[in-house]
Amino acid sequence: MKNQLWFLFIVSFAVNAQDKPVIKFGGALRFNYIYASWKPEQKQQGGDLMYDMFRINAKVSYKKIRLNAEYRLYSDEFGGGMLKQGWVGYDFNEYDQIHIGLTQVPFGIQQYNSHKWFFNIGYYVGLEDDYDIGVKFLHQKEEGFNYQIAFFKNSETIAFGGNSDVSHNRYSYDVSYIDIDNDGKPDYRNKEINQLNFKVNYKLNHHDFKHQIGAFAQLGGLYNIDTKDIGSHHGYGMFYELDYKRLNVKTEFLQYDKSPENPENENSDVFAMAAYGAPYLVASTANIATLGIAYTVPVTWKSVESLQFYNDFGYLKKKGSYFSDSYMNVTGIGISAGHLYTYIDFAAGKNHSWLGGNFFDDFAQGNPNAKWEARFNINIGYYF
Repeated sequence: MKNQLWFLFIVSFAVNAQDKPVIKFGGALRFNYIYASWKPEQKQQGGDLMYDMFRINAKVSYKKIRLNAEYRLYSDEFGGGMLKQGWVGYDFNEYDQIHIGLTQVPFGIQQYNSHKWFFNIGYYVGLEDDYDIGVKFLHQKEEGFNYQIAFFKNSETIAFGGNSDVSHNRYSYDVSYIDIDNDGKPDYRNKEINQLNFKVNYKLNHHDFKHQIGAFAQLGGLYNIDTKDIGSHHGYGMFYELDYKRLNVKTEFLQYDKSPENPENENSDVFAMAAYGAPYLVASTANIATLGIAYTVPVTWKSVESLQFYNDFGYLKKKGSYFSDSYMNVTGIGISAGHLYTYIDFAAGKNHSWLGGNFFDDFAQGNPNAKWEARFNINIGYYF
């Protein structure tokens, strides 16, 4: 009888324990060393070692309900504190979910179309690892067809009111505003609204080969705060990803077109985007092609577990006779050592706002006489 009572107690405790929310916290602390070819004063000092970011992650699951949130704290110069993502979800079954809140936009290869700390060139025009506020339905399986359908009311707006500009302090790039003539008044004041996204991909696993091929599209509005008119934007493309033993290959081709209803004194061939506290202009219409290759080598040297060697290339082909194209290539090594992960990157760019040149319009008009610039970057992060 005692054994039976003890068994009933154990079963009762297990059932009650499953009825309680499961909460997991994590985060990261990262630092950056930078040596840039276009900064003579920095080169004279031997580069800069600086604080990058501190983040906190929270994941909660309770029965079929889940929560996923990540808050990041950058320096004030790079936007300060910001919510990267934060959504509540529901699992209909093993394969079907719904996310509501600030969630990743289903566009291109997810989670990242890159292997490096810098992302690929699509990130800098809002088309890689982008997060907006809305609702998303996902059908996800390890093999076969997968799809995502989403409606985003707007980007991560943090101020109420139709006349409020989109904040520059954000993680992912979104349409925003810029003070083009430094007169204290904002220009190119657009904001993303009512966006539809659809993505479908097919996964095939065969022995050591894992293939993923897919297509994606989005369509939405651009509300101009000055004219009160609604323009439009759309984008579409396709991708392929291969995993073969230690090799990973990612390639993506896409096109985007933004048609803002700007005031007559503002050029409709460009629009403003912002993230990390800094806005710049971007060409309204362009094609993007990317190719990333990585090879991972297991290592048993002290605490080092693996080395990943990679090269990611990105090309932004702008439409318009007076626009100069943008390029980006990053060669690097990712070093995994327990909870410590280090990116060692040699990043080169041409007409790239974060890689030399003229920050505010490299992704817009650019410079036909631009030279390749380079940045040696080491990012050290402890993830917990």
